[in-house]
Amino acid sequence: MFKTLLTAGLLLSLPTLAVAADITGVPKIRDGDQLMIGSVRIRLAGVDAPSTDQLCLNTKGERWTCGVAARDELIKHAGNKTWTCHARSVDRRGRTIARCEVDGEDIQKWLVASGWALAYTRASHDYEADEKAAREAKAGMWQGAFIAPWDWRVRNKKTTVLGAVKPPDGANAILLASASGPVAPSPDCTIKGNVNRSGECIFHQRTSRWYAKIEMKISKGTRWFCSVEEAEAAGCRETRR
Repeated sequence: MFKTLLTAGLLLSLPTLAVAADITGVPKIRDGDQLMIGSVRIRLAGVDAPSTDQLCLNTKGERWTCGVAARDELIKHAGNKTWTCHARSVDRRGRTIARCEVDGEDIQKWLVASGWALAYTRASHDYEADEKAAREAKAGMWQGAFIAPWDWRVRNKKTTVLGAVKPPDGANAILLASASGPVAPSPDCTIKGNVNRSGECIFHQRTSRWYAKIEMKISKGTRWFCSVEEAEAAGCRETRR
């Protein structure tokens, strides 16, 4: 009897789960692969776009804010339209992992084909052909040299530099320095991260008493962050004063 009731309960709950899996609305786009619809935080599945603090190199070997560009191009393309996102799961940071479409267009496919994101092959191979097409067309980030978004978050001197053509000499050093230079990579990325004497990563917002005293130098292990979430995801904690 109990098993029968339990089975019936599960069957009755299935339509509700199916409806809840779709999230619809006009988004607030935070970066190239993260957005909010209402109060739901969404991470686009199958792709990885640069965070707003990421810098790339153009054809002249000059730094440019490719992470900001990826976000702004997505906003321009579909930011004021109604999105339908099909939820897949929830990650450890509480974000809903979803595939999203706008007017029948696969947004993940558009991002990768336009060069504003890479196919995240650890989770899906659906967009590998689109990435190849973007590389051949030198679209978006592929116009010059860059670090894969997943490597950018944990970059070091051995990090691989990508590009449609051979990266310029010193590309790695230039890209690494961009994260720790004295000037924030964009107005959206002003949180300072540094390493204390105990080897612990601490982040400081503008209200911190130590904010102005922290020198941003790669030799000191400093780094700019665009949000508290990003800093915490990198293993840092907020200063206690």
